Amino acid sequence: MDELQVKPVKGEGELNKFITFPWEVYRDDPYWVPPLISERQEFLDSEKNPFFEHATVEYFIAWRGDQIVGTIAAFTNDAYNTFQGVNIGFFGFFEVLDDPEAASALLARAEQWVRDAGHGSIMGPAQFSTNDEAFLLVDGFNDSPRALMTYNPPRYMSYLDAAGFEKAKDAWAYQNDIYEFVKNAPPKLVRVTEKIMERRKLTLRAMNMKEYDAEVELFKKVYNSSWERNWGFVPMTDPEIDQLAKNLKAIIDPDLVLFVEYEGEVIGASLTILDLNQPLKLAYPRPGTPEIFTMMKLLWHWKVRKQVTWVRVLALGVLPEFRGVGVDALMYLETAKTAARKGYPMGESSWILEDNDMMTRAAEMLGGEVYKTYRMYQKQV
Repeated sequence: MDELQVKPVKGEGELNKFITFPWEVYRDDPYWVPPLISERQEFLDSEKNPFFEHATVEYFIAWRGDQIVGTIAAFTNDAYNTFQGVNIGFFGFFEVLDDPEAASALLARAEQWVRDAGHGSIMGPAQFSTNDEAFLLVDGFNDSPRALMTYNPPRYMSYLDAAGFEKAKDAWAYQNDIYEFVKNAPPKLVRVTEKIMERRKLTLRAMNMKEYDAEVELFKKVYNSSWERNWGFVPMTDPEIDQLAKNLKAIIDPDLVLFVEYEGEVIGASLTILDLNQPLKLAYPRPGTPEIFTMMKLLWHWKVRKQVTWVRVLALGVLPEFRGVGVDALMYLETAKTAARKGYPMGESSWILEDNDMMTRAAEMLGGEVYKTYRMYQKQV
């Protein structure tokens, strides 16, 4: 076996190798969903991703001779540290073949980078924050991930354990049989949500795509205000939210984006997205295949063959002064009814922190059950 070397990524060519390495890791994995290579290139482009406006990132590749056996990134997220009042570095993009030595060396290199940057601890995996794809899958490996959720081999847990990482926080994904729930929705729940709207003088509406930019501003206000006390939260900057809104605009179903208003002011909002991982997996992007062909396959499986059977509640928030009265249940119930009407039988609510009692109660009240667990790890450096 060739000697192992972990080196920083140099140049565009090596960065593209960094991006496409997961195709080696998941070559025979039936559950992995490959990303669009162009999307990954843009996401890691410091000129195009607004995350880099408040972050410093370095990528590393583990080599055995001329073969890549693993990757990792280490980075500082200044926005996170400022908002949380901490001094933490992060790691992400941790992918490695069945090679414990390489895994150990990659994690050690990320720790060294974080230590050299002046941080007292390291946390991850995240790419790049809890506003993007984050957490390691630790339970529920016999299923593909829903859109914008993570997936990894079970062996990654043992690599992190061996390197001395410990659990920082778990997050859960709940699944719902939407058709079953809507068909058998408890009459009491329906009555309670109707009374909430009547007594609180609330109105519920879907997103107006003709006023898309203004609607994004309303969602931005609720998102940053309602999530600010959550563990691991960092407010999205205006450019980050604008970038997300731009990326979602072409694929969003406005009927699944809900606003709750009180006296004309938005006090709650939810964003549910289609699980485009299903048609994406069937299209199967891969290095060397022109992406135009992949996009044609994606559209075929999505629009023509109707291969989307899942939706994912990506974000749901209520302003603090309106919590505890059932506004969250109101949005969940309406989302389920709309999804059922539009032909989506299954739903995922994710991710929900293990100690977010308000959200876990709402998910369970609506018939959800935990079917996947994700973990954020941390270590003193």
